[in-house]
Amino acid sequence: MGTNRIKNQIRKLRFYHDEMTQQQLADKVGVTRQTIVAIEKQKYSPSLDLAFRIARVFNSNLEEVFIYEEESS
Repeated sequence: MGTNRIKNQIRKLRFYHDEMTQQQLADKVGVTRQTIVAIEKQKYSPSLDLAFRIARVFNSNLEEVFIYEEESS
């Protein structure tokens, strides 16, 4: 089985929501801007709770924000 990666559409969604800044998103979901940076760069996978909070900010389903991909080995 290959490694799993969770990709996301956060940067694109921020742009389409009045060019929301990383800091604005961080404030809305209760984390630091650095956390948002790490999630956007796929260096950090958010908890399920945080993933749902992010999706709700964008009035989106979880699957519209986060994409689960399995990489082949």
